[in-house]
Amino acid sequence: MTSPFTALGADLPVLAAPMAGGPTTPRLVAAAAAAGSLGFLAGGYKTPEALAGEIAAVRRDGVSFGVNLFAPNPVPVDPAAFRGYARAIDREAEAYGIDLREAAIVEDDDRWRDKIDLLLADPVPIVSFTFGLPEAAVIAALRDAGSLVIQTITSAAEARLAAAAGVDALAVQAAAAGGHSGTLTPAAIPAAVPLPELLGQVRRAVSLPLIAAGGVATPAAVADALRAGAAAIAVGTVLLRADEAGTSAPHRAALADPARERTVVTRAFTGRPARGLRNVFTDRYSELAPLGYPALHHLTSPIRKSSVAANDPERINLWAGTGFREATAEPAGRILDRLAASV
Repeated sequence: MTSPFTALGADLPVLAAPMAGGPTTPRLVAAAAAAGSLGFLAGGYKTPEALAGEIAAVRRDGVSFGVNLFAPNPVPVDPAAFRGYARAIDREAEAYGIDLREAAIVEDDDRWRDKIDLLLADPVPIVSFTFGLPEAAVIAALRDAGSLVIQTITSAAEARLAAAAGVDALAVQAAAAGGHSGTLTPAAIPAAVPLPELLGQVRRAVSLPLIAAGGVATPAAVADALRAGAAAIAVGTVLLRADEAGTSAPHRAALADPARERTVVTRAFTGRPARGLRNVFTDRYSELAPLGYPALHHLTSPIRKSSVAANDPERINLWAGTGFREATAEPAGRILDRLAASV
């Protein structure tokens, strides 16, 4: 597979994946570019104004980069289930003086249209999407504006849908990935197919360039994904402790804590399946949490913010992929260079 990124100056085939909620910063994106790679700003959870500021910050460094957005794919929550869950987790909120028992159900689209308008008015080299598949007209408009368009998929069936919609490339996300699954059907957790096997399934389904993601944390894993047909690799978890990342202090500490032995897939924090380090919150509420994104994201947000401020890792979403043990505290460029060492 040929790489669509070489023309953008990315000679290193290991890219910095977007990580919403704080870990991805303009500094991290710039550091990836300085290493000969390429990074993606995470547009999810940000206002269009904040995203515009980050785009301007990266542009000042004169490097190529991408922007990732959450495409609308809402999973409306059942009101009764929401109320029951709010009562269940209120015990966690009480410790911070928060009352969730009467919390409102918030079903928003992360200001989707405003962010698309921003990227059409001020085009960036690459736009990628996760959670949902945009309308073909949106994809066509971004391509006409000069942006390369990438869609996150988790199966061959999703790859066919994305190809039919007109995208330029696919980010193939295996179940080992940290953070939210990019599945288009969040009610069904994607099967735990090894990344090389998943890449083979997608290659047989479509002819688009593929970016491999999910559990890639070693040079050997990078080489395996490239042999399986990936044009590039996107890594996230291994960059969470990088010097330039905006990862919170309790999250950084948890990643380095030898007592944290495994990750779990949970919807306890956001109502959508996501992989993170096991903690008290996942143990108590993973089985209770209903489907419902973004309603549960907004519901648990005050607890998570207060927990970060209190340096409490037991009540925040410690997103991490299965390769979290490989995350190291050093410059991002050094991490990316090491991962590409066997290429």
